[in-house]
Amino acid sequence: MGEFDLIAKYFSRSSAREDVLLDVGDDAAVVHVPPDKRLVAAVDTIVEGVHFLPGAAAADVGYRALAVNLSDMAAMGAMPAWMTLSLSLPRADEAWLAGFATGLYDLADKYAVALVGGDTVRGPLAVTVQILGLVEADGWLTRSHAQIGDTVFVSGLPGEAAGGLAVLQQSLPQSADAQRLIQRFLRPEPRVALGRALRMLANATIDVSDGVISDLQHICEQSDCGAHIDMEVFPVSSALRACFDASKCEQMALNGGDDYELVFTVPPERLLAVEAAIAGGVRCTPIGRIVAGNGVQCFRGGQRLALAPRGYDHFS
Repeated sequence: MGEFDLIAKYFSRSSAREDVLLDVGDDAAVVHVPPDKRLVAAVDTIVEGVHFLPGAAAADVGYRALAVNLSDMAAMGAMPAWMTLSLSLPRADEAWLAGFATGLYDLADKYAVALVGGDTVRGPLAVTVQILGLVEADGWLTRSHAQIGDTVFVSGLPGEAAGGLAVLQQSLPQSADAQRLIQRFLRPEPRVALGRALRMLANATIDVSDGVISDLQHICEQSDCGAHIDMEVFPVSSALRACFDASKCEQMALNGGDDYELVFTVPPERLLAVEAAIAGGVRCTPIGRIVAGNGVQCFRGGQRLALAPRGYDHFS
């Protein structure tokens, strides 16, 4: 297949969104942004051998490429709307492309995200998605407004994706718990609805792509504060406990990336409002508090633990 045949067959389809004025097939896309909204933009690249294992199912790669971007929208309290796609492919493999498009569109349709443009090149397998979304003009979430006294929350069960990757890399037995961990790695669930619920309630928010400690550290740096984590209340997955020893579970929960959960801080006067807003949705656990100083410290039984951020860094 030629480049334009590939685009026409797998990535050209009419959008159901009325705000898409011009999409795939021209030099650029044109979309309508309502006057009472603000445009939110993010971009992520996933690379074979770095973000997904060689030989990973194409549908999982397509799903993941969009999921990591939707998680950025969630962390901003934004509603995703449009995306562009850049594909670097070693060859035009139609079976792979069909699977990739299926996984991509499965998630795109769930969140009403329209593909409005992109590019294809020949090269090592890598996928770049740029996501564009909308947020109300009266406010959006950032990393930079945590306040001393805020309660720190984390959504879901961080560390499960790291556990799933370890199961795959180490070829561990495929128990039901191991399968859950693998699914959490292959198909992370972006917390878009949670981000929307927190938009006017949380002081600071970040998505967990590199590990809870590392990503909470970013909040501390940009908010000029510190954070204390209470390990006695930190949630650790029962599936993790079934597959790994206690020390490994704790390490994965604190430093494992790829969960795409949300870490957020809430002032005391809004705690009841947050509890009401998230009731019936994804599990959210208070794990600590924002304090004066800098850096993230972990405690158990009042004793500080010798733990440091060890989240993923491409160039460390």
